Amino acid sequence: MSHTPHELAEEFPEHIEKMHALKLSDPHFARLADEYHMCNREVHRAEENVEPTDALNEQEMRKKRMALKDKIWAILSA
Repeated sequence: MSHTPHELAEEFPEHIEKMHALKLSDPHFARLADEYHMCNREVHRAEENVEPTDALNEQEMRKKRMALKDKIWAILSA
């Protein structure tokens, strides 16, 4: 499988160390990061037709990924 785009380290490169520290110290952040990672992989597999899905489901997965990213950004920027 090719490189998965939209990984958190690529989305927030200036916050890599902070994300690592938060994953270790904040269970809520760790859960959000794990959920984002799983959702991002699902979107990527759908986009690459590894696990094809219909357009509506793919759109909903992208919306979920964006909502998770927004929650993560809110914590990182606080």
